[in-house]
Amino acid sequence: MEEEAPPGRRIFLNHLDSYCGRSIGKYLSTCVVGATLESPEEEEEGDENESPVDPTSTGEIYEIVGTLSKPESADLQFAKETYAVSSREELLSHLLECEIVLYNITEDASQIEEATWAASALHKEIETFAKQKLFILISTIMTWANTKPFDPENPDVPFNEEDFRKRRSHPGFVDHINAEKHIAKLGKTNKKKFTTYVVASGHQYGAEEGLFHYFFKMCWLGETPAIPVFGDGKNIIPTIHIRDLAIVLQNVAEHKPDFQYVLGVDASMHTLGELVKCISKNIGPGKTERVPKENAFLSKELTQMQLDMLFVNLRMESLYLKENFNINWFAETGLVDNIAQVVMEYKQARGLLPLKICIHGPPGSGKSTIAKELCKHYKLHYVRTNDVISEKIADLEQIVAKEPVRVEREVEGEEEDLVEEEEEEEGENVEEAKEFLDAIKENMQQNKGSLGDEYIMKIMKDKLMSMPCRNQGYVLDGFPETYEEAMDLFREEDEGEEEEEQAVGKMPKFNQIIIPEFIFSLIASDEFLINRIIQLSESEVAGTHYTEEQFLETLKRFRKINTDDVTVLNYFDELEIHPQFIDIAVYEDFENRLAVSKIIKEVGEPRNYGLTDEEKEALQRQAAEEHLAKEAKEKAEQERKEDKEREERKERWEEWNKQQEEVKKQEQELLEAQSIPLRNYLMKNVMPTLMQGINECCRIRPDDPVNFLAEYLFKNSPDIDWNKR
Repeated sequence: MEEEAPPGRRIFLNHLDSYCGRSIGKYLSTCVVGATLESPEEEEEGDENESPVDPTSTGEIYEIVGTLSKPESADLQFAKETYAVSSREELLSHLLECEIVLYNITEDASQIEEATWAASALHKEIETFAKQKLFILISTIMTWANTKPFDPENPDVPFNEEDFRKRRSHPGFVDHINAEKHIAKLGKTNKKKFTTYVVASGHQYGAEEGLFHYFFKMCWLGETPAIPVFGDGKNIIPTIHIRDLAIVLQNVAEHKPDFQYVLGVDASMHTLGELVKCISKNIGPGKTERVPKENAFLSKELTQMQLDMLFVNLRMESLYLKENFNINWFAETGLVDNIAQVVMEYKQARGLLPLKICIHGPPGSGKSTIAKELCKHYKLHYVRTNDVISEKIADLEQIVAKEPVRVEREVEGEEEDLVEEEEEEEGENVEEAKEFLDAIKENMQQNKGSLGDEYIMKIMKDKLMSMPCRNQGYVLDGFPETYEEAMDLFREEDEGEEEEEQAVGKMPKFNQIIIPEFIFSLIASDEFLINRIIQLSESEVAGTHYTEEQFLETLKRFRKINTDDVTVLNYFDELEIHPQFIDIAVYEDFENRLAVSKIIKEVGEPRNYGLTDEEKEALQRQAAEEHLAKEAKEKAEQERKEDKEREERKERWEEWNKQQEEVKKQEQELLEAQSIPLRNYLMKNVMPTLMQGINECCRIRPDDPVNFLAEYLFKNSPDIDWNKR
């Protein structure tokens, strides 16, 4: 028998930045070429006897190249090359460089046409291939959605690969099944040069959660008391973990099976109701509610394709995977059985790790103000002892009050399975809740309104273990106060092991789920704190412990429990969660804004989904309103300045005119005053002779009146003595 050539190592995958592309590409980029060709028995022998690796395995790692759905996508470190393809010719040149071509059409229907073209274009170049090329189409089980059971008497018999010719597609996935048939046909003409496969993928989950992200996000946000199950929830949804899908593709590429059609589904056959219920219990409120299918179409976050996929009802079993491939399953039994690992993956992949912060400090230092600001900035849950106790009592009273309502609903004759589901999802036993509520009230009566440490510790631990605190995180306001309280609050449930570890001097055992990640201790002198409280108004002091007598007593108690050798801060130090100290007196900031900024800088960026669409719109509206208000204010200010300048110019002009008039008046008066002597002189010495000369000139009417007048004046001037001349 001719020895089979080792598989190729360069893989093309479209849309490397999509959920499916990123997950598959990242996994394959870590795989050794030909690794699945080694049987499990050989792997075990290799571990024990260090036998050589299968000769078909080259020891090389797959090279991943491909296109992007968004050119601006962040750099994909697992990809050797990414292409912003501008033409089909350029795309074909990249495809020809690869031994294996994977085309995913499960997420973006627009890729169906490109996948069909790519397979056809490669097929046309078949004579130029130096070695065999593989084309694998990643399709969807939705091409089976309308397939009827072959045996009406046994409708629960699952479909398998052998039934693929009888499959009937969902109306919305006709293009998918046409692509499957076309690509499968191309691979039959010359299998030694060009082979094609179709992997019909179950609904993908894992990492960012794909189709089920809608439910994961709703559960993580915790904004609804129950997670919706569309319809009766009894439809069976074939699924596969995204990593298992990558492993199936790896096996297909390396084993090159004779059978062209492979079902990529896990062994689970969970219903929509079971899946949603599991997600709700492990990351959400723990409850589900059935809503009409029509309500699903009102959701803006679910596309028509996603809704069709959620409503599919298929029993499927992949016999070929079990019988022919070497698959080391990651989640063979499905989402429900592997939910803990899936939830962890989901949080890590999306950066949704909880932020857990503890604020420690003396009374009056602004712990509550800082804690609330941090909660607002990071969208965390504010945890203060009195608030948590009040909340717990209210919850218990609500649970106890529900008992008669549920009995009445049972009497009304609703479906038995629905009643059982509601009772199971209630999550709290009514009798236990009533017993705990009575114990709390009795203890508070005995302690004059205060609650005993034992109950406080249980209530606080329940709060920190609640899904909202485990999902988003929390800010603890001034609790625990002592080393012993911290030990009790964060203690791991296995007390025996803890005592044993403490006996040999090891680090105290603690509950990693609820232990704080950051400890901030506020420091300030008594004088500073007292002066700060004195400045508070009576309305701010009313109803608080900031009255003079209470405050001084509380401050004295704080100093006492924080000057011993063993304090609550020592507990965190022992766990290597070292407190960070903030001297609030340095900032001289009554509202602690600068202290909050310093803490935010230490903690870093938020670890959540960021702003919702509504919040973004609200911020945009606010920004637009602020911009308009700013423009209006600036315009009003400009108009005010212009009016003021205009008024000032008018006043200056009027003043100048007034001054000019005064100057003219003064000049006129001066001129008149200066002209009186001259006028008198003229009237006495000039005007009489001049008038006589003019009269004489008028009488005689000489030819040259000017010369005549000049001669007359000269001759008749009283100042001239003609005899002396």
